[in-house]
Amino acid sequence: MKYKTTYDLMESMRRTNQWLGAAAVAMADQASASGHENPATDILKAWGVTTERSYARMIEKPDWDIPPLVDAAGIEHPVGIEKRLERAFGDLIYFNISDRTAPKPQVLLVAPMSGHYATMLRKTVISLLPDCDVYLTDWHNARDVPASAGSFDIEDYTKYLIEFIHTLGPDTHVIAVCQPAPLALVATAKLAQTSRNSQPKTLTLIGGPIDPAANPTEVTDFGRLIPIAQIERSLIQEIGQNHIGAGRKVYPGLAQLASFMSMNPADHLRAFQNQITNTAKGHDDLRDAHNVFYDEYLAVMDMTAEFYLSTVERVFKNREIARNEFRLDGQKIDIGKITQTAVHIIEGQDDDITAPGQCLAALDLLTGLSDDKKAAHLEPQAGHYGIFAGSRWRNNIRPRVLEFIRSHC
Repeated sequence: MKYKTTYDLMESMRRTNQWLGAAAVAMADQASASGHENPATDILKAWGVTTERSYARMIEKPDWDIPPLVDAAGIEHPVGIEKRLERAFGDLIYFNISDRTAPKPQVLLVAPMSGHYATMLRKTVISLLPDCDVYLTDWHNARDVPASAGSFDIEDYTKYLIEFIHTLGPDTHVIAVCQPAPLALVATAKLAQTSRNSQPKTLTLIGGPIDPAANPTEVTDFGRLIPIAQIERSLIQEIGQNHIGAGRKVYPGLAQLASFMSMNPADHLRAFQNQITNTAKGHDDLRDAHNVFYDEYLAVMDMTAEFYLSTVERVFKNREIARNEFRLDGQKIDIGKITQTAVHIIEGQDDDITAPGQCLAALDLLTGLSDDKKAAHLEPQAGHYGIFAGSRWRNNIRPRVLEFIRSHC
């Protein structure tokens, strides 16, 4: 599928559906202007509103929209976003709280590069801001990176993490969510081998595939069983001329979105049917639960082909990190060299993407780390999203993470 026409066809289909939604709204408005009430007109408009909004969100990076932080005296402190390091494929950003004077633990939140923007962690950021100075890896859409910037694979991603952690210094607490957990572990091991004064204080790994074979899921079976040549042939596309990254090979965000939604199609269909009904009754709102979730969920970004393929091959097929055989620029990175950084594992009992045991496997690799620097928590009845956002994160997991950080400051 390495053709610009294939990539452009997907974008054309998206535009067409967005246009159909807008056309339905226009037709319904025209029909309602006659003054005759018609339930079918309300349904048509509700379908149009929901469809247009959904397809429009697929190409827009959501705003961070971080609310002011309110202190104990009731004073609001605006939160600004600053770029501390700018790189071709991702930036290190800082959520700067105006007039904050008391020092807080310094946290680097490592966002996934798995099809969604880093804004997927917006609620996680908001929940941490009262207690931490939060930095975050803000990855770029490969569609917006010119081909002249070169390639970006799993080793480049790891080097970015090493640079970001080194820049922030040894008082940093790293929290890696999902996909980057194995690479955050490798980056920490690399710093332990070569830059002992830059090792982070703690490393919290949340639902990441350290060993995908420990408890296989549909996601890990795909990466393990499908030949890499078949994956490349069927999924990799080339960005068309209408984008900055024209000519770059990518795994398209729209393809990843289709994969995500195919895991629970009935749930998504029911959600959109309910939203259309609520909209027709006038019960919808721009910030209702459906729009808040799907505005983020439907906003997808392209990944470079080399990053996607090298992740599948080295993390899922060859299990290089699980076997402690990962190499960076030809040098073996020994996870057993981690002796200073305390490591905390968070898993969800009902996680159907990274099942329990996959992330926990990290503790067996930490042969040089004392038991008092290791911790693990399995959250009952929590799915993948629930271990870093939502009520279970806020009420159960977040307090544990903060206590772990404080105990190792």
